[in-house]
Amino acid sequence: MKNETAIIVDFGGQYNQLIARRVREANVYCEIVPYDKALDRIKVIQPKGIIFTGGPASVNEEGSPDISDEIFKLGIPILAICYGAQLVAKKTGGKVEKAENREYGKTTIDYANSSLFKNISKSNICWMSHTDHIVELPKGFSISASTKNCKIASMENHDMQVYCLQFHPEVEHTVDGFTIIKNFLYEVCHLSPSFTSTSFIDDKVEQIKKLVGDKKVICALSGGVDSSVAAVLVNKAIGSNLTCIFVDHGLLRYKEAEQVEKVFRETFDINLIKIDASQKFYDALKGVTDPERKRKIIGEEFIRIFEEEARKLGNIDYLVQGTIYPDVIESGTKDASVIKSHHNVGGLPEDMKLTLIEPLRELFKDEVRRVGLELGIPEKMIFRHPFPGPGLGIRVLGEVTKEKCDILRLADHIYREELDNFGLTKKIWQAFAILPDIKTVGVMGDERTYSYAIGLRAVTSTDGMTAEFYPMPYDALQKISSRIVNEVKGINRVVYDVTSKPPATIEWE
Repeated sequence: MKNETAIIVDFGGQYNQLIARRVREANVYCEIVPYDKALDRIKVIQPKGIIFTGGPASVNEEGSPDISDEIFKLGIPILAICYGAQLVAKKTGGKVEKAENREYGKTTIDYANSSLFKNISKSNICWMSHTDHIVELPKGFSISASTKNCKIASMENHDMQVYCLQFHPEVEHTVDGFTIIKNFLYEVCHLSPSFTSTSFIDDKVEQIKKLVGDKKVICALSGGVDSSVAAVLVNKAIGSNLTCIFVDHGLLRYKEAEQVEKVFRETFDINLIKIDASQKFYDALKGVTDPERKRKIIGEEFIRIFEEEARKLGNIDYLVQGTIYPDVIESGTKDASVIKSHHNVGGLPEDMKLTLIEPLRELFKDEVRRVGLELGIPEKMIFRHPFPGPGLGIRVLGEVTKEKCDILRLADHIYREELDNFGLTKKIWQAFAILPDIKTVGVMGDERTYSYAIGLRAVTSTDGMTAEFYPMPYDALQKISSRIVNEVKGINRVVYDVTSKPPATIEWE
């Protein structure tokens, strides 16, 4: 029996995570698998549907990403997008050539009758992004959509259950693109929209119970959304066998340690140990300026502290962390470069004694929030802006000191307080202040100053994979800037970051 799952075969395209997001939005569980490992994973999982992604290579180049012909013999429907479509054409006897005119952007498309295009307008707008295109149909395939410059914008072989799109249905620019994806999942693959917060919680609770049994578990609780949801989820599964360890590493936001302790002690019946290790972290970070080294040091210090506490508690076998899917993706895979290592992925020491439990590893941020609400975590906590595990350690650029952290803490607090006052907090996915490792000349009263500048960052996003800077109202910026300069000793300048992701990352380090 095939699983209610779709496998996304990754050929290195820029929209690969977006495809996964769309499948999840259709309440279907999916996994992204590198092309060279896909066939083995598909045989294990036995999914009901397979999606080939786009990619930057040309199928006519030597050494370009490929997959075994065996995948077409498994009887599992395939939706192939862009490079994936060209690969299918080449492998099944069609012909792919470099297009005379590279198509990029919005294009008018005409659809023929197909189960893939059920309930959409027959003439519509799609998003093209390709240099090569299919010029000759493989035997048994028929054209199901065309554009002015691309005769074979879509082709399909109903008997093989293979559907190929030269355009990108996953992007918002393709009108009814999400409907096309849902048609593939529901009408072609007969997948059910069964991947919900409730089903996820039920499945994870059973998995954790089976894995842990009567053994003891500790949880790395930071107070952020991810670790909080992970803690409550594991607590639901094993109750008193879980002990949460909350480490104040001196890199938290303004009065955050006190707030986290209060919420978890008063709202949830969870074993909680609070440790003030701020000086230990400051000492370990002394003289370190490289952001990747800071991440590694912070990650290792965390684990050492947890191992030390585990020894005090007795025989502890497992460590819970709030790793989520974007953490895993951004920390690099075989075919993806490391954008930045996350302390709960790339910062773990190789000789760590505890076995990891990462119950949220498959989820995107918005999915984590929905699970948290389902678990009864207060909405105010669930919709807090994301905060990185290394905390202010990567928002203080250059060497991290207590003095710099205190300056940044207060500036960040004023920033977020004014966002609340202006009613902007819920409109922004993430907002925070940064302390660059520079000082600038200023004038206060009649005296020259030479003090730090503060950077402000605010972005809108769904899951952190891409982000747009938020167009902050000038009156809000003026109030925030005035308060920071007047209330935070050591600051004489405030700047606002207007860069999106990509090309920048959300964090500065």
